[in-house]
Amino acid sequence: MGGVSIAMRAVGGLLAVVLLAGPGLAVPASAQPKPSVRLKPAAAGTRAMWLWRPDAVRPVDVLAWARARGVREIFVHADARLPSSASRLARLRELKRGADTARIRLTALGGDPEWAADHAAARTWQRAVLGTGLFAGSHVDVEPYVLPRWRTDQAGTVTGLLRMLQLLQADDARPLEADVPFWYHTVPAGPRTTLADAVLARVDAVTVMSYRDTASGPNSLMAVGADMLARATRAGRPVRLAAETAPLADCPYCTFHEEGGARMTAALAEVDVAARAYPAFAGIAVHHYPSWRAMRP
Repeated sequence: MGGVSIAMRAVGGLLAVVLLAGPGLAVPASAQPKPSVRLKPAAAGTRAMWLWRPDAVRPVDVLAWARARGVREIFVHADARLPSSASRLARLRELKRGADTARIRLTALGGDPEWAADHAAARTWQRAVLGTGLFAGSHVDVEPYVLPRWRTDQAGTVTGLLRMLQLLQADDARPLEADVPFWYHTVPAGPRTTLADAVLARVDAVTVMSYRDTASGPNSLMAVGADMLARATRAGRPVRLAAETAPLADCPYCTFHEEGGARMTAALAEVDVAARAYPAFAGIAVHHYPSWRAMRP
């Protein structure tokens, strides 16, 4: 990132990385790390879910499923071409009308690992999808650690990811939420701070990909999610934990697919109780609608 240097700023009791722009890269005041907010843990049973293929499902079915399971927010995938697609707009407008009636929030879901470097693509996406008026905010799933350059230039990739979040935050006043892995606290983001803390300073909320098939004990949802719950509580950011329902042959303990719906429901209820110890806890997001619906009882 040419012309960018790094400084430290206290945010919510934490030291966070602040990108300071050189010539031609001014960072607007609204892109600076956000102040903390007062938190209260979500009520038991508060759920969200991902919807990656809204054009492949009937809105009435999605909303009936969501209402029956306490889903209060749906992360609806949309790409930058949405405004030019009459059929997709019509489908999402139908979903929005039903969601408004059911008091379910719709958030625009998008992301690409390359957005950590291609900030123009990220900003174009957000402006396009939020410009439709269908969404209450942005939910980004950007996983730069899958890129080869994460291994060759991790520091530069981290800087790019944080800059992207700053720019998205500055471009629109609506809330910005990011999906994050539970291990971001192990990644440096400057002297005496971590990528977990730096991301928390730049977004309104996070969803932790805490994909495990048990509620408590070693290598469980609570075990892998506790670090971000604690950091988010200190930073004043709501944080959701997340559960997986799709089959994962290479990581069967990462999904409830084999356990079935009843076992997952019981485990998530246990997480609701345990996570209330953290004021930042904002409920549980389930990945994702078709595989959740297809689970055996």
